Amino acid sequence: MSVEETIGVGAPRIPQQRGERVLDAAVRYTDERHWDVVAGTWLEADNGRERCSCGELDCPAPGVHPARPDWATQATGSPAGARRMWAKNPSASVLLPTGRTFDALDVSESAGCLALARMERMGIELGPISSTPFRRMQFFVLPGGALKVADAVRKLGWRPSSLDLVARGEGDYVVAPPSRVGNRGAVQWARQPTAANRWLPDAEELVSALAYACGGDPAGARNP
Repeated sequence: MSVEETIGVGAPRIPQQRGERVLDAAVRYTDERHWDVVAGTWLEADNGRERCSCGELDCPAPGVHPARPDWATQATGSPAGARRMWAKNPSASVLLPTGRTFDALDVSESAGCLALARMERMGIELGPISSTPFRRMQFFVLPGGALKVADAVRKLGWRPSSLDLVARGEGDYVVAPPSRVGNRGAVQWARQPTAANRWLPDAEELVSALAYACGGDPAGARNP
């Protein structure tokens, strides 16, 4: 079933996006958004097929995960640093560490589209939103927001563990467009980073819409 069939007519659609080299994207993120970036794994040709550079035949995230254990310390916010990093591996995916200039609220694509429609009706100012071939969406929020999510969810009457809502903060990352995920396709922007959304919302502004879109039963999931 497609997202449109799941969420109904009139929900926000993910726009088609033009091709862009990962190097150009990584440099743009550092230059225009002042985001830290780090090169992840990449896809390699193997007997007519593509496999992850990590060498795992059954890699769960082919081409879009950290290439080394110390990835977080290798991240750079410098355009020149990004150019040097991708000069070594031009096909490497672009990973954006969270917990620095932004955190991310990660939900299923169907819940994300439902929540996005509701937030637009409510007039909530949103930041960039990414969409992955794993059918997940990440809503970018102010750094430190990941730490507020559990308490905000409890105040709404939910158990955090009852919702498919992942808060990505310090020590975590999101995969940025135009990184490719195996043969599934590329990560895209559901809402592009622009000058209009440079100022990010606080996580607490989005939690209500995201929690209800995740589809649980707050009465049945209420804390004692």
